[in-house]
Amino acid sequence: MMSNHQNSFGARSTLQAGSRTYTYYALDMVAEAGLDIAHLPYSLKVMVENLLRHEDGVTVFREDVEEVCRSVNERSDKEIAFRPARVLMQDFTGVPAVVDLAAMRDSIRQLGGDPDRINPLQGVDLVIDHSVQVDEFGSSRALAANVEHEFERNQERYLFLKWGQQAFNNFRVVPPGTGIVHQVNLEYLANVVHTRTDDGVTVAYPDTLVGTDSHTTMINGIGVIGWGVGGIEAEAAMLGQPVSMLIPEVVGFKLTGRLPEGTTATDLVLTVTQMLRTHGVVGKFVEFYGPGLAHLSLADRATISNMAPEYGATVGFFPVDDETLSYMRLTGRDEET
Repeated sequence: MMSNHQNSFGARSTLQAGSRTYTYYALDMVAEAGLDIAHLPYSLKVMVENLLRHEDGVTVFREDVEEVCRSVNERSDKEIAFRPARVLMQDFTGVPAVVDLAAMRDSIRQLGGDPDRINPLQGVDLVIDHSVQVDEFGSSRALAANVEHEFERNQERYLFLKWGQQAFNNFRVVPPGTGIVHQVNLEYLANVVHTRTDDGVTVAYPDTLVGTDSHTTMINGIGVIGWGVGGIEAEAAMLGQPVSMLIPEVVGFKLTGRLPEGTTATDLVLTVTQMLRTHGVVGKFVEFYGPGLAHLSLADRATISNMAPEYGATVGFFPVDDETLSYMRLTGRDEET
């Protein structure tokens, strides 16, 4: 938690959950200040919480929160500083980022400083998937053989990444053969509610991220705000720099009824994509809502969110609900966290 945090809304609060005490930033304090938080889309509420938590009077100001709350009724061209909770990288962009960190450590050492002080400030997950080639297929041994060939081809790189995982804080590597980066993120890495402990205080806040894969948006299907960025932007976020962005315009997409028998998520997503392309959602947040959500599985939601780059949106967001919690339990997430 920042020592220069302004907390001008008095939003910092505590929550007791079981035997643990968490600090969080309460949005109802924004409402008490006379701002209309209740009618904000859920995706913008996540952005407001992010601003409240990072209000420092330097990069984030009280006026930023006020502007986001007004943006639903009055379009704004104001830029805000968004800080994702973590950074997701695939191997083609992630390995150069680790090389940069190693180079910075080497420079600090040459200048007589402590190289161990160079670490990612945000959590970083590097998933190895893009470089894996298919040498064998159609047999029970194919997966193991392809992973074995991958380690043989790129032994030097994996030795380097193993060193990096041991040397740097806030850095994890997911080995080849585990799955595609955005699928691994959905099934294992994302936690919906993120926690971080500084100076003995554990802060709970929405899980958010930027990733170096265009289909990072798949994670929007479980109520996590995230989108794809370039390698330089991801590396800047990894080092604690905020992502500068215009306050997003949110387009609501109401879902009613249920899919008729015989239709698939592919049929649905192609229809949704066609409708959103016709409407025009480039650079906007799309948020899905309505009674139809109750009949849409998490897999179907993730498929729709995964296609956000195809319909041009920054995110295709599904708010957290009972289906989200059921999926978290199904995939073995910790019940308390």
